[in-house]
Amino acid sequence: MVISKICHRPTIRYRPIQPSDLEILEKIHADVFPIRYESEFFQNVVNERDIVSWAAVDCSRPNDNNNELIGFVTARIVLAKESEVGLLRFKEGTTMVPQAPAAQIGDLLRYDPSRPDQTLVYILTLGVVEAYRNRGIATSLIREVIKYAASISTCRAVYLHVISYNIAAIHLYKKMSFKCIRRLQGFYLINGQHYDSYLFVYYVNGGRSPCSPL
Repeated sequence: MVISKICHRPTIRYRPIQPSDLEILEKIHADVFPIRYESEFFQNVVNERDIVSWAAVDCSRPNDNNNELIGFVTARIVLAKESEVGLLRFKEGTTMVPQAPAAQIGDLLRYDPSRPDQTLVYILTLGVVEAYRNRGIATSLIREVIKYAASISTCRAVYLHVISYNIAAIHLYKKMSFKCIRRLQGFYLINGQHYDSYLFVYYVNGGRSPCSPL
């Protein structure tokens, strides 16, 4: 059960997401995001099928709940050469498996055709239960992704999309030195209404944008 209030000083640690996290992972996604995700996505996360993940847990929680998820981030490695131009819309009333949304590689980094092994890390989902927000947990989870991306010699950037009205997330990524390089018109379709998305990029291992930030 997701906590609504905490009455103690939390002690947070980070670990990989495990199969035993499946139920709470699905619950937090349902609470945090305005769209539904297919069960295949969650199975891929907990079984590490082409998705890397980090969980945040509160070691100081009582009643044997000190290993239960209170936050998470999921990500996928994408070959830079396979990233295409286009938009991936979140369709109203449907379920979906998150993928690395298509993005123009020229907008992300100075792609070197002689290096077809160049990769990007795309952040799929990031969430923290409400009772644990504003405690630096999301920041720490993102840092884990950046550290992971930097450890891959072929990786040139971490990137993600943020819906235009999520001011808190936009502020967070800017504070963490992500660059907002593109605004995608009508990227999301939620409850019959279109919303724009911002494309944020954090460069690693010498990756850099060929264009000016938005």
